[in-house]
Amino acid sequence: MLLVAAALLYVPANLLPVMKIHFLGQVGQPLTIIGGVLDLWRDGAYDVAFVVFVASVALPCAKFIALAGLLLSVQWRTGFARLERARLHRFLEIIGYWSMLDVLVVGILGSLVQFQALGEIEPGAGIFLFGGSVILAMFAAHSFDSRLIWDAAEASSTPS
Repeated sequence: MLLVAAALLYVPANLLPVMKIHFLGQVGQPLTIIGGVLDLWRDGAYDVAFVVFVASVALPCAKFIALAGLLLSVQWRTGFARLERARLHRFLEIIGYWSMLDVLVVGILGSLVQFQALGEIEPGAGIFLFGGSVILAMFAAHSFDSRLIWDAAEASSTPS
């Protein structure tokens, strides 16, 4: 259920703006995650755009797919690649925190850029949904019992 809830929050998190930038009294375009990546890319900040894309788009999507695969493999009691699946689970637990990069960046920018005469950055609804999605995905990874990988394989190999 945690994984489903995380995936459901992830969709509007990418559709709603994560921040709004006001510069010199003018309200700029609200930025979504992908919009921010595209703006960074257009401005020539290819390395930053790549890091934000990986941490905010590729990593969460890959984590959803990998966790769903682990859950299905345990449900179907498959015995293939048990060691690799256990390693994948450990890896998912470790990298889960990197998806909070966007939330950290918006929080830092929002607190540092508060000069109302020059500019202001305010967080949008998308960043809160994204943070919720990341937290739920981390809970989903931590609540998965990797011993089930081994138990399911042993149960399917013992004769009845």
